[in-house]
Amino acid sequence: MTATESEEGRTFTVTGQDWDELTDALKDVKDERIVVNMGPQHPSTHGVLRLILELEGETVTEARAGIGYLHTGIEKNMEFRSWTQGTTFVTRMDYLSPIFNETAYVLAVEKLLGIGAEVPEKADVIRVLLMELNRISSHLVAIATGGMELGALTVMTIGFRERELCLDLFEFITGLRMNHAYIRPGGVAQDVPDGTVARVTEFIELMKKRLTEYAALCNANPIFKGRLEQVGYLDLEGCLALGLTGPILRSTGYPWDLRKTQPYCGYQDYDFEVITWDTCDSYGRFRIRLAEMWESLRIMEQALKRLADLDGAPVMVADKKIAWPSQLSVGPDGQGNSLDHIRHIMGESMEALIHHFKLVTEGFRVPAGQAYVAIESPRGELGAHVVSDGGTKPYRVHFRDPSFTNLQATSVMSEGGMVADVIVAIASIDPVMGGVDR
Repeated sequence: MTATESEEGRTFTVTGQDWDELTDALKDVKDERIVVNMGPQHPSTHGVLRLILELEGETVTEARAGIGYLHTGIEKNMEFRSWTQGTTFVTRMDYLSPIFNETAYVLAVEKLLGIGAEVPEKADVIRVLLMELNRISSHLVAIATGGMELGALTVMTIGFRERELCLDLFEFITGLRMNHAYIRPGGVAQDVPDGTVARVTEFIELMKKRLTEYAALCNANPIFKGRLEQVGYLDLEGCLALGLTGPILRSTGYPWDLRKTQPYCGYQDYDFEVITWDTCDSYGRFRIRLAEMWESLRIMEQALKRLADLDGAPVMVADKKIAWPSQLSVGPDGQGNSLDHIRHIMGESMEALIHHFKLVTEGFRVPAGQAYVAIESPRGELGAHVVSDGGTKPYRVHFRDPSFTNLQATSVMSEGGMVADVIVAIASIDPVMGGVDR
């Protein structure tokens, strides 16, 4: 341990196993205030989040969140890529809900293009199906990591067990477990493969059994409730003042869900409930996420029925000046395009080949203007503000990421509580730093 003097007082650098030296050095200090850095490399900060805690004993008197350790420059990079290539960037922001990032961005681009009504019904159904699957996988991580931080390791292991099934489905449908770039302006990259309905149905039936296990393990568990109830408290007035959305807002009893209040992708045609709780605490947010997974399963079942009725329907707009030209047709070796597909692109029409080349390399033009579209991500309102100067690349793209906004609640949820309660409060916010530092 080393001690140095600064303007704010004596600073101790503790390296571990030297607490006796620290307590001896603090014997003559009358001020019991201690400032502790938690993170940015800490297993309980949900990524590279730094928390500056001011303590009086075990009580937190002041808490501040320090961000900026994961800057990716995604929004700036998008200004140098085509509109379609933008999906490859945005999917990497909130890496636990990539499908939502893609959908918000694509809906904004489609709004600028004025083709929202032309997007095929099947594309919207696929988007809804994947978003609800993604909502489940994201909530599973929130519950699993929150359980790990409480010491409930069984919750962590079974949470990631189920998430693995979600990622398997993503890989089967989009080709990738994460960072899909599957939602494209005008529709989706390609149709779902054969066997999708059967595999997703099997997943839904299994999840109905597994979610029952979660409830039995946690809902009435006295230790679990003792750590979560009345911890991270924030009422409706506080949420509205800070602009918080998602499970944090709905835990106050306010049923704000953009799928109901401002429907998109045809959500108005699905039957589901907006889950609320009335405790304004971490326990309520846990119960909301658990119940929302049941509602996501309901929506997925309805989407599967529609998918079966739309067999063979298009998944991309008919306008060939916008539609991504290639539809994946896998070759006999299981990778690459089939010879028939290559022959169709390269051998039947020189004009088609030129158009294909121009559309992929340069991209389509978007009329000048700006658009904002918001959707309901697992963490709350995810908005995309897209500006076009009439060219083939975005002039400006900016996201309203719910993790960034919701992190404001860290101080008010933590101050006055114990150090251990800070962990619970942060877990109930469920921030993803990839979305905060995009």
